[in-house]
Amino acid sequence: MQKRVIWLVEDEASIADTLIYALQTDGFEVEWFPLGQPLLVRLEQTRPDFLILDVGLPDISGFELCKQVRARCDTPLMFLTARSEEIDRLIGLEIGADDYVAKPFSPREVCARVRVILRRSQPVAQATSQPLVLDEERARICFHGQALALTRYEYLLLKTLMQAPGRVYSRQQLMDLVWSGAEESLDRTVDTHIKTLRAKLRERDSEANLILTHRGLGYSLELA
Repeated sequence: MQKRVIWLVEDEASIADTLIYALQTDGFEVEWFPLGQPLLVRLEQTRPDFLILDVGLPDISGFELCKQVRARCDTPLMFLTARSEEIDRLIGLEIGADDYVAKPFSPREVCARVRVILRRSQPVAQATSQPLVLDEERARICFHGQALALTRYEYLLLKTLMQAPGRVYSRQQLMDLVWSGAEESLDRTVDTHIKTLRAKLRERDSEANLILTHRGLGYSLELA
């Protein structure tokens, strides 16, 4: 079974080391960021399964970082902070955090809280036996229970294909449906986005072959 990936943003190495050890011992894969801005760059490439953010970072406030993360994705998120005042907890929760842990904390308790939040976030993805699940309210698509890191047009393209599985769409039909009003208008745009979608699906499942090419006709999504 693939390990859940957690991104930890914490500028104090001693705290990060302790937490990384506990999370890895608990079966998670951890990627550590001592600053917040590099996480935003990484977020353009992929998505983790969970985020742990320190509030007091040198380069950006953890609250501001959370707002920018929430503008991009709905990944479950927890704050770590030295501030335990009620107003700070309320701010953190109101801007989109799922939990708030004050320092000093027990690494084992953090692990337990992470697992509880991950269990709560799973029902939408597990409600169907289909590998792909569209969550329009959150503007995301899950594949085998994990949200795909999609650009705007990748999301719209895959959403269009998912809404009529088996239907063959020509490149022009996809351009009209997905890129309506956009400056880009080349058929090659569709081919490029299909290629990146296939690559992202195969990152999760190396044998995934859901998007089919119909020579001279276009593309379809096959879920069966």
